[in-house]
Amino acid sequence: MLLIKFLVAAIGASTPLLFGTLGEICSEKVGHLNLGVEGMMSIGACAGFMVGMQSDSFLLALLCAFAAGVMSALIYAVLTVTFLADQNVSGLTLTIFGVGLANFIGIYMLERTEDGTLKLGEGITQAIRAVHIPGLSDLPVVGELLFSYSPFVYLGIVAAIAVSLFLSRTKAGLNVQAIGHNPAAADAAGINVTFWKYTMILLGGGICGVGGAYCSMIINSGVWISDNVGGLGWISVALVIFAKWRPVYAIWGAFIFGALRVLKYYVPNTVVSLPTAFYDMLPFAMTALILVISSIRKKRDRNLPGNLGVNYFREER
Repeated sequence: MLLIKFLVAAIGASTPLLFGTLGEICSEKVGHLNLGVEGMMSIGACAGFMVGMQSDSFLLALLCAFAAGVMSALIYAVLTVTFLADQNVSGLTLTIFGVGLANFIGIYMLERTEDGTLKLGEGITQAIRAVHIPGLSDLPVVGELLFSYSPFVYLGIVAAIAVSLFLSRTKAGLNVQAIGHNPAAADAAGINVTFWKYTMILLGGGICGVGGAYCSMIINSGVWISDNVGGLGWISVALVIFAKWRPVYAIWGAFIFGALRVLKYYVPNTVVSLPTAFYDMLPFAMTALILVISSIRKKRDRNLPGNLGVNYFREER
């Protein structure tokens, strides 16, 4: 059935967006607007793919993608938390650096191959294929809708639920949100502001890195290409606003944008005849629309961290 296939494809296409959005939510919850999502995802994509290609181990590739995202986020954290550099400039710099570094490493590796291609091994491609659960995956309709995805999909949903529970149901999570709204008050209450800023920014970077690994290992069918993240990091930044800074809402927001990404493959030409470029433009046009609307809204969203984008200098409290 065409509708079922479309929904399944939309869920798969939403996965890297979900990781990118979750990573950015973690950073913004402590008041840091990190525009380096595209760069962190690119570095994670490169690390995950290259390690996976060499080791043929999905778990090792996943861990290295996460670690690479953490290390790239550390650059941003040191600049903005310790040295109080401008968050927007630091994030944009991280994006330029991350995309450039990933492409440089990719080209360097490609030049040292005989056939000019980089491919994942059979072991890791088997591991990242759709999980088959005996009995459940074979169910009509339900099996295809719920039990026919790559491990990345289930990992993304679990991560969204875990981050949501952490932020809303734990004392540490409430402290994190307090830092995002008023770091001076949180500091006066005895919360270690610097520690939690570093922790959440680095955690967000690691999650973005895993999303990048999905792009290089799944979207491109196990073959390395340059610029494999393809702007999904920028969409993720806008999705944070669309999801109202709530990790669980990010699941639905990512699904909607994932559906827009694959729509061109499932609209019959006999129904609507539009150029392919129109469908390719839709996710980015929606992203721009969200940013414009959010910038002119008079009402302030209560979930928006009150100190977002403003560095905290303890001596000024």
